[in-house]
Amino acid sequence: MIRSTKALGHAGALALTAALTAPLAVATPALAADLPRRAAPPPAFTPVPVFTWTGFYAGVNAGAGFGGGGGTFTDATYGTVTPGSRDAAFVGGGQIGYNYQFTPGSGFVIGAEADIQGTTFGRPRGGLVGTTTFTDIGPSLDWFGTVRGRIGYAFDRFLVYGTGGFAYGGGSTPSTASYYTGTLPSTFRTGRTAGGGVEYAITDRLSARIEALYVSLDRNGGSGGLVYDAATTAYYGLGRPKTEFGVVRAGLNYRFSTD
Repeated sequence: MIRSTKALGHAGALALTAALTAPLAVATPALAADLPRRAAPPPAFTPVPVFTWTGFYAGVNAGAGFGGGGGTFTDATYGTVTPGSRDAAFVGGGQIGYNYQFTPGSGFVIGAEADIQGTTFGRPRGGLVGTTTFTDIGPSLDWFGTVRGRIGYAFDRFLVYGTGGFAYGGGSTPSTASYYTGTLPSTFRTGRTAGGGVEYAITDRLSARIEALYVSLDRNGGSGGLVYDAATTAYYGLGRPKTEFGVVRAGLNYRFSTD
């Protein structure tokens, strides 16, 4: 009888334990389902670099210059003078400048540039006074330079721009000037220039461009009419007061900074 009571007590304890733990067993999966899941972290964001034309640059250029015919003018003593034109010539040199782009990628670009050029223009060809040879004793054009502003619009790495500003140039006085009795002009001239171009950035620092310019240089001083020299049977004098020519050139620029 005692053994039966013990057996019943032990069985009762097991039943009580099972009754108490059953709710916990049911609740545990439910609680686990309610816990937030650990999501994988999002991938790190790496911004794509946006190209900008902003920065200082320097470069080289080469191309051709095309001198105008100059047109005729009238001498008070000898009448109509037809000056000689300048032959097409090689033009080459270097440039430095700075660009600022308002919005990286695509947007407006402003800047400034200075350049210096050597040229093989030399002197104008001989002209005519009627049927007699006319020799312009004005200085040759051996070099010129410009200081210009630039404004354009960038389509990412492609830039279209206009440019204009101050021009200057110089050369030498010809030996035939000894036949002239008037006042000789200075070999240094100043004037103006305007043009435009397109430029493409090959890399973040290296760009290539094509540019066209019109240049007009005013004669600096000089006075007097034509002089006829019987020994050489030719007229000597100053041509038109302006030297006008066009330039088409290609260039490469290296940008030292990109911001």
